[in-house]
Amino acid sequence: MTEHQKTTLGLQDNTEILHRISERLAERFTGVFAVETVERYVFESYTALARTAKISAYLPATTEHFANDRLAALAKSKGSVVSEVPEVLFVCVQNAGRSQMAAALLNVEAKGRIRVRSAGSMPAAELDPTVVTVMSEMGLDLGKDYPKPLTDDVVRASDVVITMGCGDSCPIYPGKRYEDWDLTDPAGQSLETVRVIRDEIQARIKTLVGSLLAAEQKEDTNS
Repeated sequence: MTEHQKTTLGLQDNTEILHRISERLAERFTGVFAVETVERYVFESYTALARTAKISAYLPATTEHFANDRLAALAKSKGSVVSEVPEVLFVCVQNAGRSQMAAALLNVEAKGRIRVRSAGSMPAAELDPTVVTVMSEMGLDLGKDYPKPLTDDVVRASDVVITMGCGDSCPIYPGKRYEDWDLTDPAGQSLETVRVIRDEIQARIKTLVGSLLAAEQKEDTNS
């Protein structure tokens, strides 16, 4: 059975669940998106995640989370909702290592003052186990995180897009801040090397948070 056939079969098996997810999200986005739009995003998100998901049992839960995040991003990019905080997107190839570490570290450092997303140009089936280990050493549990495909809506919603070795796969939009962080890919590296990568990311995160919050304070003073 091909991967396409497996995805199609899984979609058929989970149709009822996906409709229930669509209903919940349609209620959450009442007045922002039509029911049909929400349903399309849910089914598209399921299909995108199913291409690489290692354990299909988690797909409905990850689909709801992913579709909700995409819809929130779309609402912001269309001006339907206003974000009170800066939004940062980390992009690497597999969304299994560098971008996941960066997102987790920024969430901790920002303390809710920045919205954080991550994605991969060619997402892996699961997070790199060594990455999960070195993050757990800091008390950060990535066990519930999962690789997500890069989508246009999350790029449009972001104020800052930080790429990590994914080349030109990320679309460029005017008015956004783009940075490329030259970091070693943790895939296949030793525990010691991944710790070094983690610590380098953490140092960059502290600098990023300082610049973003300083810019926010300046805007608040001028407004």
